[in-house]
Parts: sequence; C-alpha cells; structure tokens
Amino acid sequence: MKKFAWIAGIILVGVLAGIFWYKFYFVFGEGVKAGSLNYFVKKGVIFKTYEGRVVQEGFQSPTAGGLQSNEFRFSVVDAEVAEKLERASGKFVELRYEEFNGMLPWRGTSNFVVTDVLTVKDPGKTEGAALPFDQ
Repeated sequence: MKKFAWIAGIILVGVLAGIFWYKFYFVFGEGVKAGSLNYFVKKGVIFKTYEGRVVQEGFQSPTAGGLQSNEFRFSVVDAEVAEKLERASGKFVELRYEEFNGMLPWRGTSNFVVTDVLTVKDPGKTEGAALPFDQ
C-alpha cells in the first residue's frame, strides 16, 4: 500500500507541475503589435514590473455604434527592452510579444510580455519623402 501511495503522490505532483507550467510558462501565442506608445512605467508594491500601453490606429467597440480606442496593454521583463521603451514615449513603435495563459506577479500585470522593440519612429516624420524646402 505504501508503494501505491508513493507512486500516486509522484504522479499527482507531476500532473500539478505540468498544469502550472502550461498555465504560467507555456507561450500561447507570439506576434507583433504597432502603434503609438501612450505610457510606460515601472510600478508595483512587492514586485516592481514594467507596464505599458500602445494605442493602435483605428477604433473598435464592444457594443454596436460605440467608439473606443484600440489599446494594447503589456508587460516587459527584460531591462534592455524597458530602456528602449522609456525613451520612446509618444512615438510610433513596433513590438514583438509573447502571450501566456496566465500572469505571474514578478512578470507583470498582463498576459502579454514584450520581448523586443522592432521599430521606433517619430509619428510626424516619413522616410524618404521630399520636404518642400529640399527643392
């Protein structure tokens, strides 16, 4: 009977560890989002985490006939990525992110974790366009 209890206990711990890994560490999705960086801040009571919001072009609404800006809320774990975003407030950014099934307090308050900053551009400037005073 003791042998059965040990085997059942090991199996139970293994199953619980697998569920925990799937919920909090399995990368559910990856992608790229682009928009204007609205804010980026380091905050927290116990765990200081980097949190940000990108406002994307266009509008979406949960109800018919309403307007609401399309926002992408995210967290950042890597200090290098956070440093890039701190200098990009108000600019157009393209961000590579990973989506997890659940959030952890030391990883941030969002299921979306930005892993890389692909592009940072000033919103009013276009590349390669001739300005009137260049002629």
